[in-house]
Amino acid sequence: MVLEAYAEGLSSLRQAMAAARPASLPGLPRFFGGAVGCLGYDTVNEFERLPSYPAAADEATARLMLADQMIIFDNVRHTAKVVVGVRPAEFPSLEAAYSAAGARIGEIERQMHGDAPTQPPPTGGGEVAVTSSLGRDAFCAVVRRAKEYILAGDIIQVVLSHCFRAALPAHPVQVYRALRLINPSPYMFYMKFKDRLLVGSSPEVMVRLTGRKMELRPIAGTRPRGATEQEDRRLADELLADEKERAEHVMLVDLGRNDLGRVAVAGSVQVQDFMTVERYSHVMHIVSHVQGELLPGRDALDVIRATFPAGTLSGAPKIRAMEIIHELEPQARGAYGGAVGYLGYDGNMDLAITIRTAEIVGREVRFQSGAGIVADSDPECEYRETVAKAAAMARALELAARGLDLSAPAPGGGPGHGGG
Repeated sequence: MVLEAYAEGLSSLRQAMAAARPASLPGLPRFFGGAVGCLGYDTVNEFERLPSYPAAADEATARLMLADQMIIFDNVRHTAKVVVGVRPAEFPSLEAAYSAAGARIGEIERQMHGDAPTQPPPTGGGEVAVTSSLGRDAFCAVVRRAKEYILAGDIIQVVLSHCFRAALPAHPVQVYRALRLINPSPYMFYMKFKDRLLVGSSPEVMVRLTGRKMELRPIAGTRPRGATEQEDRRLADELLADEKERAEHVMLVDLGRNDLGRVAVAGSVQVQDFMTVERYSHVMHIVSHVQGELLPGRDALDVIRATFPAGTLSGAPKIRAMEIIHELEPQARGAYGGAVGYLGYDGNMDLAITIRTAEIVGREVRFQSGAGIVADSDPECEYRETVAKAAAMARALELAARGLDLSAPAPGGGPGHGGG
């Protein structure tokens, strides 16, 4: 597929997108062309004055590709659709443009019917050593420091995270397949860029725009899954009854309402499906649904500026929370806490929060998880929450190392082992 890489961030994206004015045809999927990729957490520095970490000269905060040719898979109907966009101004006539698009579709179809590429075997026997940028004691120490800021009135809540590292045990496609097996989520992705790959299974929308309708789905409040159905129900009831979790969730719903309100028609922001429990492979969360109508004259990039990064990955008040994150976390977050997804040429947008995601650079795998810190947070409990959130990725690496053999016993590694 012909993709054009954009590493400058959002500054030139509006101009690049404006050059395309797609014709909407019956039967086209929701996304049929536009920008696809990842906005790293530090993309926020493009529109907010915040401290930043020293970065390598070639380090991009955003990695976006303009997609004009694609194969779109329907996993429900088990079908594939080839879509090729053309720019009529580049051809002598509409007939020539149409003919060129048809020829390109034929080439792609022939490639689809060719031999599948072979993948190298796993490099290990299933054991994956995972280390952390902050061990238990160090993470608990930064939680206590964050609580001092909360008690001083600087913030109400802040999301602190730490980074896990491991050697890549198998082909990245196998890691993606393992994630699909053990942690299926609303947003599954495998994105290959020039210098790295992103492999993830995010449960949380960052922001979605359909026509003029904006949507957020704040996720805040976590418990591990139970070993039995009875224990699972007990943990869900415990989660919904926990005053700390409820207060934190309500605060982040309010933050989401305020974010949308910056670019919404007055009075249009509403909360739907307030505080329901959603279950995933290793954890369960409290989820709400916030929506509003986008102001006339505003577009998807304005929505990003109003809502990025998600309050559930930063805190409240958002700007001061991000300043404290910079002080307390030892390194830049990279992709973690940003957004991954697409901005369509037609104006629609669907971005997930970049969580439960592996960033693969060379033979190193990096993934990150965090916890929301409030006044009555227990540092040990918050540390355990980060480990529970990272468990799905750690298990996916182990499963990939075993060649996706679900029958083999899992080794005893996982987040925290070998790294505190």
